[in-house]
Amino acid sequence: MKIQTQFSLKNYNTFGIEAKAKQFVAVHAIAELKTVLKDHPTEKKFILGGGSNMLLTQDIEALVIHIDLKGKKIIKENEDFVWIESQAGENWHEFVLWTIDQNFGGLENMSLIPGNVGTTPVQNIGAYGAEIKDTFMYCEALSIKNQETKTFTKEDCNFGYRESIFKHDVKDQYIITSVVFKLTKRNHKINTSYGDIAGELAKKHITTPTLKDVSDAVVAIRQSKLPDPKELGNSGSFFKNPIVLKSEFEKIHSQFPEMKFYDISETEVKVPAGWLIEQAGFKGKRFGDAGIHKNQALVLVNYGNATGQEILAVSKNIQETVFKTFGIHIEAEVNII
Repeated sequence: MKIQTQFSLKNYNTFGIEAKAKQFVAVHAIAELKTVLKDHPTEKKFILGGGSNMLLTQDIEALVIHIDLKGKKIIKENEDFVWIESQAGENWHEFVLWTIDQNFGGLENMSLIPGNVGTTPVQNIGAYGAEIKDTFMYCEALSIKNQETKTFTKEDCNFGYRESIFKHDVKDQYIITSVVFKLTKRNHKINTSYGDIAGELAKKHITTPTLKDVSDAVVAIRQSKLPDPKELGNSGSFFKNPIVLKSEFEKIHSQFPEMKFYDISETEVKVPAGWLIEQAGFKGKRFGDAGIHKNQALVLVNYGNATGQEILAVSKNIQETVFKTFGIHIEAEVNII
């Protein structure tokens, strides 16, 4: 376990942005993590997982600790359910595929989301009608201040739409080291009602889909819309879908009757940010090496040598234009560093 200085983070963020860490260390065990925290009590710290949900706009003047804890195991099971513990450094998609191989249900709709397991509760990641909170039981986290372990239950995490306690009340206070999920062993709840999943299955003439069928359909849809970060730097969906009060939305909708929306409560609707961005004329546009993907307006991309500041400028341009056009503010889902 060696601390390196002026370390390039280009290969540690999915946007492929060139930025340097003042200091960098990768930890492969909780004992190593405790040692690093104990030996550097006063230094500013930056916790790095899979680097998939952030935009680096500057060098990191801190000790960057890359969480590379590996391992997964069954900790409890009965006839219907299984409780799986995954270490924080496990790749999310590989973990999802492993659960499907074991015929454990609950995560299949979230296939191919980039990143590592440890950061999934922070963002309450979700896709195609599923969110982490649906299967999450608890996570173990280490206090940065005193290295004590704390368990956060689902109730503790205060999950919301792409929100959790880790983004607010306890931000920068804890490092998630492992996550426990409760998955089905039988009577799986197959969810094909969201997005294009049903259409993808119909193409293959699948009428009674398995967990793998759903996962394969999600992967096919995501690959058709989203670029592979290894080939084209990106962080998946850059913006959240805005939630608008129905009273406000009715006025907007009368001006733009073709606007898509989804009821999420008696008083609120969700509007697809991708639709707003596309209608504002940004889909497929390029500004130097920063741009908007041709197949999915929600995805900002690095065509090679874009800086984080250049991608940030494009995102602000999009936000301002969408607000000017529709009167709706869209918020970044990606963490701006």
